[in-house]
Amino acid sequence: MEQFLYKLTPIRPDMLEDGLTENETEITASHFDYLSDLKDKGVVKFAGRTTNTDASSFGVVVLLAEDEEAARLIMAHDPAVKEGVLAAKI
Repeated sequence: MEQFLYKLTPIRPDMLEDGLTENETEITASHFDYLSDLKDKGVVKFAGRTTNTDASSFGVVVLLAEDEEAARLIMAHDPAVKEGVLAAKI
């Protein structure tokens, strides 16, 4: 297993200052559940975000995967990425 990191940035930066829409709130809850489940399974080693609320804010997920393709699949299945709330890059 190798370690990978994916960086998350908001698609709509105003969500950090103005707050989440109802849809973003639901998707973000699913995002946290997804990462929590993967942490319980030993896949996610660390996940967190910066505390600033300007355009430089970002989050990271450190995970274990067999290869980059497997890490990209995990990232692609993150509800916030899949639903277009957060952009992600390995």
